[in-house]
Amino acid sequence: MDGPSPKRRSTINQPVQLVVSSSAASHGNDKLQQQCDGASAGTSSTRTRAMPAVEHKLNVSEEEVPEHIRRIANEQGECPKTKKQTIEQFRSYILERNECQPHRNDDQYLEKFLRARYWKIENSYRLLCSYYKFREHNKGYYEKVRPLDLRHLGDSDILTVTPYRDQHGHRILIYRFGIWRPNRVTVDDIFRATIVLQELGSLEPISQIMGGVGIFDLKDLGLEHILHLSPSVAQKMIALLVTSMPIRTSALHIVNQNWVFNAGFKMFKPFLNSAMRERLYIHGSDMRSLHKHIAPEHLPKRYGGLHEDYSYTLWLDMLKDQCTGSSVQKDMEQLGFIFD
Repeated sequence: MDGPSPKRRSTINQPVQLVVSSSAASHGNDKLQQQCDGASAGTSSTRTRAMPAVEHKLNVSEEEVPEHIRRIANEQGECPKTKKQTIEQFRSYILERNECQPHRNDDQYLEKFLRARYWKIENSYRLLCSYYKFREHNKGYYEKVRPLDLRHLGDSDILTVTPYRDQHGHRILIYRFGIWRPNRVTVDDIFRATIVLQELGSLEPISQIMGGVGIFDLKDLGLEHILHLSPSVAQKMIALLVTSMPIRTSALHIVNQNWVFNAGFKMFKPFLNSAMRERLYIHGSDMRSLHKHIAPEHLPKRYGGLHEDYSYTLWLDMLKDQCTGSSVQKDMEQLGFIFD
């Protein structure tokens, strides 16, 4: 069974710049465009190309959204001419229904719920209510949680989000449950770490528009792991990835599963709606199957890609070093997180 290995993390030989971007950056746009268009290059030629340095960076400015992503936003129902009017209608709808009381109702905040549901007001409202219902029932995942105290999740390499995007503009959330040690890392800590990543991602306009994708790496998954994955845990995981967060999960990819997966999947399947089942892909150890969805140049080497592994800890370093006093810290503190 592969355990956490400091030696593996030390193979990151490219410099990583920890930056929070809050203004236009044409270089960043060009870089993202190259990443999103990278799948057009042949796999054989990209495998010999050295990967550029990767920045752990939040793209929190609307001005950083590339033109081709804006066109996709328009196709999803986001009309620049009527955007403010739609947001105002959404705000009025929330007040009229009065089924949940969001802690914010400014344009920027409401916009991410509309984007997550293709600018359909009723669907966006249901998402908003589901989000606050989840928060109300799981206060321990938000209130007085110190994100920087979750460093042991990064040290264990159980989960992370790629600092780069795939050819479609998605960030990739990766879980490696087979190396999870339940006696060292609790299920609740996994949820807390996931929520931190989801909330940070929901601050990025590009991610609001494109959503993200998930990879569940089940290599070495054992019965000791399944015993900690109760139906209530399964329901919470689906809520985070599918029904209750203002950021879409465009696809879930299962890789390296074994016979234990069949037992565990029985708990998750009832909570998957028909749309999500259509976006669930089970690849086994066939990385070529995974590459039909995510090009190798946007994947870690362990999945037949070109990138090194990037630890969750690097996102925490970014929060510590670059987010102090920023709008990102303010937004997170309003949710109950503590930075000190």
